[in-house]
Amino acid sequence: MILFLAARPVTAPPVPARPRRAAGRRGGPRPPFPGPYGRLFAVPGTRAFTAANLLARLPMGMFGVSAVLMIAGSRGSYALAGAVTAAGLAATAVAGPWTARLIDRYGQARVAPPAALLAAAGSLALVLCVRLDAPSWTLFAAYVCTATTPNTGGMSRARWAHLLRDDPRALHTALSFEQAADEVCFMLGPVLAAFLCTALSPVAGTLTGAVLLLTGVLLFAAQRRTEPPPAPRTGRTRSPLRSPGLAPLLLAFVCTGAVFGSLEVVTLGFADGHGVRAAAGGILALQAAGSCAAGLLYGLLPPAGRPAARFTGCVAAMAALMLLPLLGAASGSLAALAGALLVAGMATAPTMVTGMGRVQALTPEGRVTEGLTLAVTALLTGIAAGSAAGGWATDHLGGGPAGYGVPAAAAALAAGVTLLGHRRAPRPA
Repeated sequence: MILFLAARPVTAPPVPARPRRAAGRRGGPRPPFPGPYGRLFAVPGTRAFTAANLLARLPMGMFGVSAVLMIAGSRGSYALAGAVTAAGLAATAVAGPWTARLIDRYGQARVAPPAALLAAAGSLALVLCVRLDAPSWTLFAAYVCTATTPNTGGMSRARWAHLLRDDPRALHTALSFEQAADEVCFMLGPVLAAFLCTALSPVAGTLTGAVLLLTGVLLFAAQRRTEPPPAPRTGRTRSPLRSPGLAPLLLAFVCTGAVFGSLEVVTLGFADGHGVRAAAGGILALQAAGSCAAGLLYGLLPPAGRPAARFTGCVAAMAALMLLPLLGAASGSLAALAGALLVAGMATAPTMVTGMGRVQALTPEGRVTEGLTLAVTALLTGIAAGSAAGGWATDHLGGGPAGYGVPAAAAALAAGVTLLGHRRAPRPA
């Protein structure tokens, strides 16, 4: 999202050829619960780093909402709040891969804590600028500093990839768990942020997110037993972007991100047009819940066929199911739309699981975190573009069902890009 029967130096951890079976041996650790997921967490250390990573990952769904509510509430301008968060997103797209490269080269424990500390300092500076009524440009400068936030999900996936490098089926299960964890964090994060900013203080969401991030990263980095060894850069280590087949895959991630970004905006606009804006959050939560459930179920199934073919099939399924929200909205029924989003969401997690697996397979050894961060950057780029396209459609089409043509078109484009890239992609072993 394997096995260490004895603690060894992190530079040379012994990994059995079939770690997935070791949890059931006599005298070995018993799974905390039955099934493939239980076997994952039967290994000492995996539950500790997962719990710490979830703590650090939750703020990822909090920062954007918290910043918008805090800035808009104090300055009275959603345009300024949106511009500040957009600038932070652009800065993250630039700084994120560099931070990930340093993590791969020098190790998670050495790089992630100072990077998280700088990001937390940027959040604190943003709060101070808002409270002191500083000039608007200081808001941009402060929020840009949060771009050093380490890719916590990528670091967790890198640990699983290291521990399970000899067990593809268990790695498939671990990646499915990680995707479900992403869905949960991005489903609960905005809800928690909105509650803190409205019930306690406009700055409570940002401050709480910064504390959770720094605490989680410190606890995660302290789990040295499961940390992948650093990979010093050599002349033979090529950039992940030069790996054959990765560029088309990242383009497919951009299109997939556009699905997510546009779907959120047009749903907000549709609900607002029907006078039930408060229900939009619950409707979107159903989509995330469907994706989370599908991700967990997908992890229980053994991977069948070649990874590239599985990814192509998942993206095609997502393109087909993204027509359902368009039909649900055309009916004019919020219940029909909610059900359509629940079903459509079930295709996104398998797409992300197989896609992240492909990124790991195509990324050069020792640069896994960087490769995964490039995938996240591609997603964020697509989300930003999709949000803009969804907003344009909502404004010009009156928040009607036609707005759902944007995520449907983005999903179809993702399927087309994936199909073309599949023909040129290398065939993994």
